[in-house]
Amino acid sequence: MDKRKLVMIGAALMLAAGCSPSKTVKMQQALSVHETKKAKSDYTGPKRRIGVVEFANKTAYGQGRLGGAATDILVTELTKSGKFIVVERDRMEKIMEEQKFQSQGMTDPQTAAQVGRVLGLEAIVLGAVSQFGTKTEGSDYLISQTKKQVADVTVDIRLVDTQSGQVLMADSGKGQAKSKKGSFLGMGTKGGYDETIEGEALRAAIVQFVTNIESQLNKKPWSCLVAEASGEDIYLNAGHDSGVEVGTRLDCFSQGGEIRDPRSNLVIGHKEEYLGSAEVQRYCGDTGDCSIARLVKAAGGSPKARDICRMAR
Repeated sequence: MDKRKLVMIGAALMLAAGCSPSKTVKMQQALSVHETKKAKSDYTGPKRRIGVVEFANKTAYGQGRLGGAATDILVTELTKSGKFIVVERDRMEKIMEEQKFQSQGMTDPQTAAQVGRVLGLEAIVLGAVSQFGTKTEGSDYLISQTKKQVADVTVDIRLVDTQSGQVLMADSGKGQAKSKKGSFLGMGTKGGYDETIEGEALRAAIVQFVTNIESQLNKKPWSCLVAEASGEDIYLNAGHDSGVEVGTRLDCFSQGGEIRDPRSNLVIGHKEEYLGSAEVQRYCGDTGDCSIARLVKAAGGSPKARDICRMAR
């Protein structure tokens, strides 16, 4: 073959390779008053029990798709962190249906807190895809064409304390994903809109929330609930899967009536009676999330279902 033709073919192949699909993903803190501050605590304890309500989609784009995708991404990232026990989405929806609540688009912290208490959660996350936009950029020359698709997304969340219904944290994240395609002399990649950049932009906006959620929850001592009490045995709704170790010391309290802020009428706590100090003796059940404790220092009443035990200080 003519040497000049070989050079031209080689150049064409190199250009075609340069036109192969490429993607970039970028995340950044969205514009807001202050970036959420990270908190440190000596009482972080085992894994936190948390739930995520399906995110609302406040944009005109991707109705019936973006909200659910954002929810699934946050649940995945929270689980992967190893810091949380995350309630399955179908269980959340079942409880909401039983309690006559609508899961999609839930925005009321008090309602979310009520659902969280039914499920024995420490906190519940509400969220919304507040902005989403796509654009296509490109060039079209005689022998080459390029097309770059860009997706920008902003996601807002609120972390709600299930005991008080108060918002512990409000945060906003922004993500961007780009997909580049091109062709040279008809060789290379052609195609329509690349839907995968939606998920990549969402993940870039959401992944930063995991550390911030953990930081805010670490302000509070870890706690669990008494599921049942029989004789000297106190059955707790936290065990091996939650990271509770045999020998762990807990302070247990009976839960009484609500305490409300006289100005806002929001629940800020519950009346409590100290029951004593308990020590985890062994694990129980088949779920991996049950343990048995016994009082080692009694202070009065006997523990019963729905009482609360916190990590001893």
